[in-house]
Amino acid sequence: MPKLTDVPKRILIGRALRSDRLGETLLPKRIALPVFASDPLSSVAYAPGEVLLVLSIAGVSAYHFSPWIAAAVVVLMFTVVASYRQNVHAYPSGGGDYEVANVNLGRRAGLTVASALLVDYVLTVAVSISSGIENLGSAIPFVVEHKVLCAIAVIVLLTLMNLRGVKESGKLFAIPTYVFVTGVFVLLLWGAFRGLVLGDELRAPTADYEIKPEHQGLAGFALVFLLLRAFSSGCAALTGVEAISNGVPAFRKPKSKNAATTLALMGGLAVTMFCGIIALALASDVRLSENPANDVLIDGQPAGGDYVQHPVISQVAEAVFGEGSFLFILLAAATALVLFLAANTAYNGFPLLGSILAQDRYLPRQLHTRGDRLAFSNGIVLLAGAAAALVIVYDADSTRLIQLYIVGVFVSFTLSQTGMVRHWTRHLRTEQDPAKRHRMMRSRAINTFGAFFTGLVLVVVLVTKFSHGAWVSLLGMAVFYATMTAIRRHYDRVSAEIAAPEGPSDDSVRPSRVHSIVLVSKIHKPTLRAVAYAKLMRSDSLEALSVNVDPAETKALKEEWERRGINVPLKVLDSPYREITRPVIEYVKSLRRESPRDAVSVIIPEYVVGHWYEHLLHNQSALRLKGRLLFTPGVMVTSVPYQLESSEAAKRRAGKRSEWNAPGAVRRGPVEKKTPAGKNAAKKQNGRG
Repeated sequence: MPKLTDVPKRILIGRALRSDRLGETLLPKRIALPVFASDPLSSVAYAPGEVLLVLSIAGVSAYHFSPWIAAAVVVLMFTVVASYRQNVHAYPSGGGDYEVANVNLGRRAGLTVASALLVDYVLTVAVSISSGIENLGSAIPFVVEHKVLCAIAVIVLLTLMNLRGVKESGKLFAIPTYVFVTGVFVLLLWGAFRGLVLGDELRAPTADYEIKPEHQGLAGFALVFLLLRAFSSGCAALTGVEAISNGVPAFRKPKSKNAATTLALMGGLAVTMFCGIIALALASDVRLSENPANDVLIDGQPAGGDYVQHPVISQVAEAVFGEGSFLFILLAAATALVLFLAANTAYNGFPLLGSILAQDRYLPRQLHTRGDRLAFSNGIVLLAGAAAALVIVYDADSTRLIQLYIVGVFVSFTLSQTGMVRHWTRHLRTEQDPAKRHRMMRSRAINTFGAFFTGLVLVVVLVTKFSHGAWVSLLGMAVFYATMTAIRRHYDRVSAEIAAPEGPSDDSVRPSRVHSIVLVSKIHKPTLRAVAYAKLMRSDSLEALSVNVDPAETKALKEEWERRGINVPLKVLDSPYREITRPVIEYVKSLRRESPRDAVSVIIPEYVVGHWYEHLLHNQSALRLKGRLLFTPGVMVTSVPYQLESSEAAKRRAGKRSEWNAPGAVRRGPVEKKTPAGKNAAKKQNGRG
């Protein structure tokens, strides 16, 4: 099968890279920003709308609370960003929230954070892509009619891009992300210029509609609860902030400094766009409702089931740029695309965190292995599979999926920042330098403030969204936690079991004798080669073993054995039920019972074939025997290969494949281990090419 998939694999993900080229895949800040921050940057497409949707429960009059909610989100964003800037300096290995909680709060807190982040990464992919598909579907009916299929196709496309390597995918994603950010800032500046300088009246397409409040006259605790719920919904703008702290190893040196700078840029851009869109939404009289079919009134009548409620950013863009204008269409296209690319934050965070957890023996070690393009391919594929499963189960419905969202990220925020408080407290006990103590106390205050805010948001989210789907996230976290605990327990048990003792043991004692057995079905070249190899081993005893399933063939085998004068005794086992595996296993076990201190070496001749379908025709009995013998203590199984002619043809095909170049590979040049001088020469050569 590898032969069948090698060429398509190279075309799709590119030529394999040597490990010594890992440095070439590290990210500069201009690429790291769209790679790691596309999720929080793109959240301005829906986070302001989430605030207005919740406030609409109390009617349009409650919209005047949105600036205060936006201010609270800004304070929280800056607090979280400032806290994570401390994280990337204190813990630059890429463990992020997991490492902070694990080191400062203990193993259980670390696993809780890891479980929350893994769930959140999967949900980020599912929510972002489903939301993007719904936005795209408003313009292309085919997408709406087949949104699950289209969502899966986008997941596959993103997976292939990331399998090519994080740097290449970052270059692909940088352009639309920067177009989106530029488009939003042009929207804010032009809207402010029209409203403040030109004095134009900005009117959203829903400005003349009315919103029927679900609950009028809210006051006291009910109003506070509504505002907290609106605040927690607006905190969707913070999803993905932690990805940079988990991705520090992917930055160029100095890693921590570059990661901290990228965090600050992301925070500044995100809060500016978030606040600006809310301000323009209020200025242009945008109207949104959680239940638009019944609560949006057009000329005093409910809008009805055919009414399509456009996102807040779309309504603001129409008010500022005009419906159908070039800038309106450009921003709409960039918004839809950047929602797809927001999933890329998870594609970079999930594999890195999975690699760290695998290194700590909480996940299978295959997740710590880099693929052909030096990306953590197994983690990327696992994330894609989990997200695709969610998309299928929830029918690519972002409204249902978003109810599962945010829980995981605020669990990790709260525990991580609590861990950082303990981190600074521990260091303050031993630090004597007044300047350093002052910086530590300032950092501890920031982390304490962040832990309080994120903990409050977490409580609100759990209370308001538990019955609407947040319980699924908690269940997913519990499943991840239990799975990782079981995997670690297994690895620890195996490690203790196979640890080499200091003194002598049964495993280090030489066997008294070695009894070798060559399995024989008929006399041919593979059998003769296996017998010759067995003689070379100079065992204490050697015999050939055959199973009698056909008396005529067995008789012919004995006669041929004697005629050739092979000086190895041939033993034939009877098999009245025509089984091959069971008689051999029972015979080998009987030898072990007679002499427990002896080792038994079973030598099996095997064909080496060149085509996948030939494996179905040969070596099946040998495979079954080897599988059974592996469970028998004191038995060693040796395969003696005999290469058929078809295997030589396969070797020639493999040689041609090794000389084959993926598209663009010739231009890039062969991968060789270069000296510093050689590297400079290669750069000059590539520059001429």
